[in-house]
Amino acid sequence: MENSFQQNKKSYTAHSAFVEIIQTLIIAFLVVIPIRIFIAQPFIVNGASMDPTFENGDYLIVDQLSYRFNEPERFDIVIFRYPKDTSKFFIKRIIGLPGETVSIREGLVSITPLAGDAFTLKDDYVEYSKIDEYDGTLKNDEYFVLGDNRAESSDSRIWGPLNEEFIIGKAFLKVFPLKEFEFKPGSVLEKI
Repeated sequence: MENSFQQNKKSYTAHSAFVEIIQTLIIAFLVVIPIRIFIAQPFIVNGASMDPTFENGDYLIVDQLSYRFNEPERFDIVIFRYPKDTSKFFIKRIIGLPGETVSIREGLVSITPLAGDAFTLKDDYVEYSKIDEYDGTLKNDEYFVLGDNRAESSDSRIWGPLNEEFIIGKAFLKVFPLKEFEFKPGSVLEKI
């Protein structure tokens, strides 16, 4: 009788442990998946288009929530689906905002807002520039994005303005390499 009781106790304990594991997995699934889909997701930088701000292999956490409440701002570093192939993700810096006219002459970027005077960006964060030309006015749902490594970047100069619908979110944390952990990585003070 005692032997039967011990077997039932072991069976009940194993069953209880199994149920706890299933419950934990369900709770984790219900918590983690919505966070991953709607709030934040990981992103690994691939390529040199954002050197020196980000290097190949840097691990970032992308804030997907902010742009549900606020519009993207100039100098935000955004992760987006590449408009020519939405299975690919790109990372670039917002330079021009909806309605603005963007002009690039001899590597200098000038912005003409809807209201106000034209100005030239003081983009000191750009280490590798490129002498090129561009002129274009953005529609109400378009942004002009550039890589910080202008010489190696495929960006709005090449494939045109970025429609807002392709933006996933903005760089929120640089997690790896650990020695370079940073909150709001690549942020620049407004230099206009």
